[in-house]
Amino acid sequence: MIIRPEVPADIPSIAAVTAAAFSEVEHSAQTEPAIIDALRAAGALSVSLVAVDDEQVIGHVAASPVLIDAHPGPFYGLGPLSVLPERQGEGIGSLLLRSVMEHLVDAEVIVLLGEPDFYARFGFAPVEGLVYPDAPAEYFLAYRNPHRRGEVSYHPAFFV
Repeated sequence: MIIRPEVPADIPSIAAVTAAAFSEVEHSAQTEPAIIDALRAAGALSVSLVAVDDEQVIGHVAASPVLIDAHPGPFYGLGPLSVLPERQGEGIGSLLLRSVMEHLVDAEVIVLLGEPDFYARFGFAPVEGLVYPDAPAEYFLAYRNPHRRGEVSYHPAFFV
């Protein structure tokens, strides 16, 4: 298995993997493939990596800029992170996460909405005063600068 940047030929597979990965997620509106497409179309897909095994895309992770208190900075939102359901539990998501974080070495803050038990292993945690409205605080996690405070805004593509 390899992790590499997406190429145009990967786009249909990325959509399929993402749709499959989120199909049973209780809190998903099933818009994740459309979010990735909208980020790509807007030029806001800062990092897009695929996990490929035997020439098949089996996982994907995206990162895009976010604002804190309406200010840009070296701030990024991580996600969606997707792995084919039949390949979950093999460490592919962890490899994708580590890889995307290596691409974001200059980020002051990386945020995400996700399962605290999984992401805590990589240094993500809730940060008091760094908020994303309408999201449960325990699922809104940040990495790096624990002193940054404010309201996080994702790219409009997240609201397709």
